Amino acid sequence: MSDSDHSRPVSDLSRTLLHGDTPPTDGASPDSEPLVARPVLDAALAPLDDRLADLVALYEDLHRHPELGFQETRTAALAARRLTAHGYDVTTGIGGTGVTGVLRNGPGPVVLLRADMDALPVTERSGLAYASTTPGRMHACGHDVHVTCLLGAADLLAAAREQWSGTLIVLFQPAEEIGNGAQAMLDDGLYSKGLVPVPDVVLAQHVAPLAAGLIAYCPGACMAAADSLEITFHGIGGHGSRPETTIDPILMAASFVQRVQSVVAREVAAKDQAVVSVGSFHAGDTANVIPERAVVRMSVRTFDETVRTRVLAAIERIAGAEATASGADRAPEMKILDSFPVTVNDSRTLHQVNAQFTQLFGAPRLFSYAPASGSEDAGLLATAADAPLYYWWLGGWDPDAFHTALAAGRLAQDIPSNHSPHFVPVVRPTLTMGVQALVSGALNRLAA
Repeated sequence: MSDSDHSRPVSDLSRTLLHGDTPPTDGASPDSEPLVARPVLDAALAPLDDRLADLVALYEDLHRHPELGFQETRTAALAARRLTAHGYDVTTGIGGTGVTGVLRNGPGPVVLLRADMDALPVTERSGLAYASTTPGRMHACGHDVHVTCLLGAADLLAAAREQWSGTLIVLFQPAEEIGNGAQAMLDDGLYSKGLVPVPDVVLAQHVAPLAAGLIAYCPGACMAAADSLEITFHGIGGHGSRPETTIDPILMAASFVQRVQSVVAREVAAKDQAVVSVGSFHAGDTANVIPERAVVRMSVRTFDETVRTRVLAAIERIAGAEATASGADRAPEMKILDSFPVTVNDSRTLHQVNAQFTQLFGAPRLFSYAPASGSEDAGLLATAADAPLYYWWLGGWDPDAFHTALAAGRLAQDIPSNHSPHFVPVVRPTLTMGVQALVSGALNRLAA
């Protein structure tokens, strides 16, 4: 997941995990009848135990060899080979390094299962025997888990063709962390050129620092829209001893950094949510020279398009006002570096798939969480197809360590979150449950 913090679901679940009282879920509580009979699901999942050793080896191999966004050539080739061996029609190089496998199995709905492949520019500090062998790169967000689980599910669903009817698409996406991968695949003709059929539903999961064996879900807007901005303030440089001959862009930008914090405090209603954070400030090279420009980079998170528009307009207004107040003869330049849409779960699809999860895992394994301020681009694959999306969180941390930290009120201190150099999910039961969740979610539509 993009430059986001996955710790939010952990804090939101603290009360429910400690006391066992699941909060209201706006009609999305998984209490309806599952669409797939248990014998059908059991038959499809039966080979998993025999496949598990191979999946563990695959996961450890992927973890040793992380690749950054749009550089996932080894991972893509590995996925393509396995899909071909399982009988899928495989297309590679979509949007750079994206891979799809299509399995047509008679009439019925089209289901797309998605996994992201890219790693992060993080130096691993886990100390594991299968730690990253590439300095400065690590699967610190669990995308190696996602690839492994989807390949495992693709194998089981191909072997269980007699149990379902329809078309299955498995999609391995590049560059989620920089927010360009899904759009790159769409721009390369994923649907428009018929590289895959247009799906009727899109399903995806993400491993999180929750106890392994848990699934967390959120109906409706579940992850924030994110805009990364770069604002360049222009002044007139000069000698530090004669500031009266300059227009100081550092003072201009510093005033902006302080003032922009008022946007959320004074221009966003209490019922709405927004985050405005300045993460980078660059100006000048030496102590006695006032530079000609200052560059500020910042992140904006919102859950509503109207709020997003208002916040971005306010930021631009404040930047311009600070330049005017400083007497600058050139307006600031505001550039959007990257942008993620709001991730919106379809409540009906969530309700149906959760019923399947409840049948398989039991109701105590599922918990709702409040919308997270992290961001994702999986929703683009659903929006472009005008299809519903369900995106859930898969627990991946050692259950004993997690519950010990939870009871002590030390989740933030003791449980590494995604993007941490120490974030490495436990292999079991994370991989097992991740495969089971994808298979049951797919069969919920294909076998209905």
